[in-house]
Amino acid sequence: MRVGISISAVSMGIMLICGCTSNISPTSYSVGSVGQVNRTVAAKVISVRPVQIDGTNAAGGTVGGALGATAGSGIGGSDRANIAGALAGAVVGAIAGAAIEKNATKQSGLEYVVQTENNNLMTVVQGSDPAFSVNDKVLVLYGSPSRLIPDPRP
Repeated sequence: MRVGISISAVSMGIMLICGCTSNISPTSYSVGSVGQVNRTVAAKVISVRPVQIDGTNAAGGTVGGALGATAGSGIGGSDRANIAGALAGAVVGAIAGAAIEKNATKQSGLEYVVQTENNNLMTVVQGSDPAFSVNDKVLVLYGSPSRLIPDPRP
């Protein structure tokens, strides 16, 4: 029975970790951003390159460690063996959880270097949709996160 509970707990933990992928789309806003005024400046794309975005936030290691400790505590027939199993399970679970999270939250994105109308250079990393090319006119929206959107002006 204890093994069935541990397997269920590990499965739920992995689903939690995989659900932690950050939304890097420039078309999505958090609830806290609604109604906020942000500065916007016009710019031109001068460089584009693909990048990998790691979305780790330590949740995988934490969840994996807790689940590993729970699963490992059932090992052995004495209190000492249960404690040793819990410690070993926590270490192995934390390592496995961190690795699962790193792979599950990895995303592709684009790094843009843009030059504003007053010749300042800025770098913005965001998801690959929409994609911009060198010399495209864009608007840089300051905020958290900052983002690029197409400049609709002629």
